[in-house]
Amino acid sequence: MINGEKHSLAYLGIKSNRTVHWNISTFDLISNAVLDLQCELTSSGALACNTGKFTGRSPKDKYIVADDLTEKTIWWGEINHKFSIQSFDNLYKKVSVYLSNREVYVRDVFACAAKDYRLKIRVVTEHASQSLFAYNLFLRPNTQELSKFAEDWVILSAPGFNASPTEDDIRSENFTVINFKKKIILIGGTAYSGELKKAVFTVLNYILPQERNVLPMHCSANIGKQGDTAIFFGLSGTGKTTLSADPARRLIGDDEHGWDANSVFNLEGGCYAKCVNLSHEKEPQIFNAIKFGTLLENVCFYPQGQIVNYADTSITENTRAAYPIDFMENIVEPSIGKPPENIFFLTADAFGVLPPISKLNVRQAMYHFISGYTSKVAGTEIGIQEPQITFSACFGKPFLPLHPVRYASMLGEKLKSAAIKVWLINTGWTAGSYGTGERIKLEYTRAMVTAALNGQLDYVDFQKHKLFEVEMPVSCPGVPTEMLNPKNTWADKKEYEITAKNLADEFAKNFKKYKEY
Repeated sequence: MINGEKHSLAYLGIKSNRTVHWNISTFDLISNAVLDLQCELTSSGALACNTGKFTGRSPKDKYIVADDLTEKTIWWGEINHKFSIQSFDNLYKKVSVYLSNREVYVRDVFACAAKDYRLKIRVVTEHASQSLFAYNLFLRPNTQELSKFAEDWVILSAPGFNASPTEDDIRSENFTVINFKKKIILIGGTAYSGELKKAVFTVLNYILPQERNVLPMHCSANIGKQGDTAIFFGLSGTGKTTLSADPARRLIGDDEHGWDANSVFNLEGGCYAKCVNLSHEKEPQIFNAIKFGTLLENVCFYPQGQIVNYADTSITENTRAAYPIDFMENIVEPSIGKPPENIFFLTADAFGVLPPISKLNVRQAMYHFISGYTSKVAGTEIGIQEPQITFSACFGKPFLPLHPVRYASMLGEKLKSAAIKVWLINTGWTAGSYGTGERIKLEYTRAMVTAALNGQLDYVDFQKHKLFEVEMPVSCPGVPTEMLNPKNTWADKKEYEITAKNLADEFAKNFKKYKEY
């Protein structure tokens, strides 16, 4: 893709007689969003918007164009759905015509903090709020870099355009379609901004392993005072963002990273933090980052004012704050660190059978990585009382265009070549399953992570879990000893064994699909 004439999108088929806002300031974006009655300012100065029908990603509506480049390389199936070349061309024309009749916003950004792998992306959006999101979440070029910007990829985002399932050979009115050969991403029918960042992450998950031998990871990362890097894998709700925002350590990034031979680097330039029950007491760094320039999605307000009520989830539990990483107080600049010395796999085990902290060998690490286990409590669904098991390969299954074994093998090779400690952290339940036991206190989880990072667990004895075979420390500073072996916390030890066996069976059943790959 070559750069078009500045302030014109005609080369993309967008022949607009309306205004094209080209890399305008944060202030102007926010002003336009408020004047258009699309968003409103909160008491902290942040911009709040409602994304409408979609308050989260729609993975069933993500497609990849099948051509001679992708046909034999993409992991086709329930995650990556095929889209024909002709259907893409037809849909592209419709989207470009739609945007031609709209006021649009152009944002030029980078992905990958490590310049050797930098991807230049032109984001064309219908909404000012989405342009602000792109500015906050991706890396921001300086004035000189913008003057000679020639994009590698283009994103066209048209929330107000609805596809025709019959005419466009598509499942529903909303869609994300990635064309790797033309290097174009089409997004329509949804105003949820997370689709932008995860589409780019999918692209990087395809490019980096195959072309650059870099492992892309759905993880957060930070650096200690001695320069030691730690990375935190985990699905939504497991504490990935919270645990990486440690006042004693500097943040590399909260969600997406690459790992090459010499470094771990952020793929983004911002954070996309969940806001449910956010408070200054529990998460002061994130709370303080919500100020003028931050974009809030789908939050609710207290009556008669512009003060956000983070406990109100009447729109969605997936309330979000998107802000540049330098809104955080304690960050690494640039967002690059050494290869990790510690890796944490986070799981919110609602069955209460996994240890709150355990040590994994290389084989176990690869097993838990490709399993990507957590559990969700279906409390919002009538009649369902039991927790639901979730397996998401590599802790990011919806974003994997290649087979999960490819990423797991890359991780295994890295673990074999260096002395890296891998820990499994249960941020879920103890003393019983959901409904009987209790959620492990954040202060205990922080104490366990700190002890692992500081090397305090190097000098304690470990015992092997009889079923999962992971190594459990017998003591840990700041944590009640009886918690460290989960069986000890259950009143009914027999019930613990039955519940643990059921979960282990689910692990084994899930692993069968990868075992013979």
